[in-house]
Amino acid sequence: MRRMTAGFVLLLLMGMAGPVSSAQSYDVSYLWHRDRAQVLKYRDQVARVLGPAVARKLQVVESEGLYGLIYGRHGDSAGATRAAKVHTRLLRHEGLEAAAPVRSKSWNIVAAGTGSGTGQAPPEAEIASESGPLSGTPQVKDLERAIEAHIKALRRQGRIAQDERTAWSVYDFTTGKKLVTINEDFQFEAASLIKPFLATAFFDQVERGKLKYNAPARRYLARMIQHSSNRAANWVMRRIGGPDAAQRILKRHYPGIFRKTRIVEYIPRNGRTYRNKASAHDYSRFLYALWKGDLPHSTEIKRLMALPGPDRIYKGVEEIPVGTKVYNKTGSTARLCGDMGILSIEGRDGKRYPYTLVGMIEKPRRASNYPRWIHSRGAVIRDISGLVYERIAEYHGI
Repeated sequence: MRRMTAGFVLLLLMGMAGPVSSAQSYDVSYLWHRDRAQVLKYRDQVARVLGPAVARKLQVVESEGLYGLIYGRHGDSAGATRAAKVHTRLLRHEGLEAAAPVRSKSWNIVAAGTGSGTGQAPPEAEIASESGPLSGTPQVKDLERAIEAHIKALRRQGRIAQDERTAWSVYDFTTGKKLVTINEDFQFEAASLIKPFLATAFFDQVERGKLKYNAPARRYLARMIQHSSNRAANWVMRRIGGPDAAQRILKRHYPGIFRKTRIVEYIPRNGRTYRNKASAHDYSRFLYALWKGDLPHSTEIKRLMALPGPDRIYKGVEEIPVGTKVYNKTGSTARLCGDMGILSIEGRDGKRYPYTLVGMIEKPRRASNYPRWIHSRGAVIRDISGLVYERIAEYHGI
C-alpha cells in the first residue's frame, strides 16, 4: 500500500471522530502508512526540516491499522491551520508532503518525538542581552535555518533575484533570546527606516533643552513617522542642524546602538534617498532600547510608531492573530524594501509576548518596475513574518 498524504487521511479521521465541537482541540498531521518503519523514517525527515521546537512534539501514532505522524499541538482549529500552512511551505521546499490540521484524539502513541535528535527536548538557550546574539543555540538554528531555506527557495522561484541581498533580525523579549542574525551587521540603504532615528536625535535635543516639542513639532514628527513624509523628515533634520548634526548626536550619545548608521543627506524631492545607511543590527538595538525605555521620549516614539499606517510585518500576514500590537516603520525605494518593528502578541493567558522583527531586501540598481518590485518584496517580508510568528507562538504555546 502506498503512503497516504495528511490531507487524505484528514478526511478519514474526521469521519471516525464524529461531529465537530467548538471546544475540540486540533493537532497537525503529516503522513499515514501501514509500515511503521516508513513513518519513523519520515518523522526524522520532518524533524530535520522543522527543527527541534517542533521535533520534540512529533508523535508516531496508530489508528485503524495505520501509522501516522502527528504534531501534538492540542490547540484551536485556526492555530492548527496556520501551523499546517507554514509547515507545508517548508516541507514542500524539501520535497516532502503537505501537512494538514486534524482533530485531536486519544492517540495510541507508539513513538515519541525526536527532540534534538536524541529523544530528549533540546536544552534551553542561555539568557543574554540584545547586544549579544546567541549564535549556535538550538532555537537560533531552528528559526534561522527555516528562514534561510525559505529565502533560497524564493531565489530558485525567481521571487528574489540572485543579485539582491537580504537581512533579517529577530529578538524575543520574553526569553531574552536573539533568534535570528542573518546578514545583521551589513550596511543597507536606509530609505525611510532612518526616520525613527531622526526622531531619536530630535528628542535628544528636546531633553537637553535645545529644542521644543511644541504643536508644529508634533505635527511634523507624526507626519514623518505615520505617513512617512519626506518633507517632514527634512524639516526635522533642519531643526536638528542637518544630516551631519543628526549623525553626530546619535554617534556621540548612543554609540552602542547606532554602530553602522550613516546619515549624510536630506531626502531628495523625488524620494530617491540612497546614501543614508544602517544595519539590521542597528534597527534591532534601537527597537530593544525603545521597548526598554532607554531612548529619549521612548513612550512618545512608541506612540508615533503605533499610529495606524502601512506595514509589512502584520497587515496581510494571515498567520498573525487580530489584536496584535505593532510599533513599526517601513522603508521603500526602487532599491530597498524593508520594515522594522515590534509585534506584541496576546497569548491565551492574557499576557503579551513581544518580539522584534527587522527585514530588508536590497537591489544594487533601481528596479525597472517599482510598483511591481516593491509589492512582491513586501510579500516576501510578510512570508517571513508569518514564519517567525509561528515559531514564536509554538515556543511559547500561544
